[in-house]
Amino acid sequence: MAQKRCLLWDYTNTNNCPGQMDQVNFNGPMHSVSNWNAWTPPELKGRAPFRPMIHDAGKLSGTDWAIIQATRNSIIHFFNEPERNGISTQQAADAWNSQLLPLRNQGNKLVSPSCAGDDAGHTWIADFMSKVAANPPDFLGIHYYGADGNAAIQEIQNMHALYPNQPIIVSEIASTAQDLPSVVGFTVQVANFMDSTDYVFEYGFFGCMEHLADNFVSPAAQLMNPDGSFTDLMLKLMWDQPMHT
Repeated sequence: MAQKRCLLWDYTNTNNCPGQMDQVNFNGPMHSVSNWNAWTPPELKGRAPFRPMIHDAGKLSGTDWAIIQATRNSIIHFFNEPERNGISTQQAADAWNSQLLPLRNQGNKLVSPSCAGDDAGHTWIADFMSKVAANPPDFLGIHYYGADGNAAIQEIQNMHALYPNQPIIVSEIASTAQDLPSVVGFTVQVANFMDSTDYVFEYGFFGCMEHLADNFVSPAAQLMNPDGSFTDLMLKLMWDQPMHT
């Protein structure tokens, strides 16, 4: 069984519904956790690997950076949609060379910044990858949101063709369709593709949180209900492999 699914566990859950982590099945396809932060959710209790993230430039110093510097034998994500957060490719490359690369000396592997799957994201990551070509990432991070499963698969295939030396981590993906059958169809199709595709190392469906992150996210794609309980889609992602509609 391919264990590639990463639980995108919103940081608000740690205060609002930490006990729900006890309900997660980590003995199936779900095998790692990320919360867009450097700090590990205490409710994880060592049950699965945690994927720390340097979310933005502000996390390259202070408490968050101290946590990252103390990280050993992990997979560290670098920058979340930097092209939308005013981070230049030069700024990112400079931080990569001066701060990120030494983290490999502690057994860590490094994920590229994860850009949105649009023209601006494609342009940004291409420029970044050219700037760090001498010391490239261990993994290519990508995001994808849309309603068409075929288009999602095409995006993943296209990114692999552009960067064939980096296994892909789809650090955020979800259907933006508003109806549940479409969302389930997208999730099943794309998850089964990623599970059976060697160059996809890991992926996380967005997102496990009580409330919608923004108006762009589909309510039908939520993995958690407003009371903290898991949706049927979350249960499918936790237990079903292969996925079925």
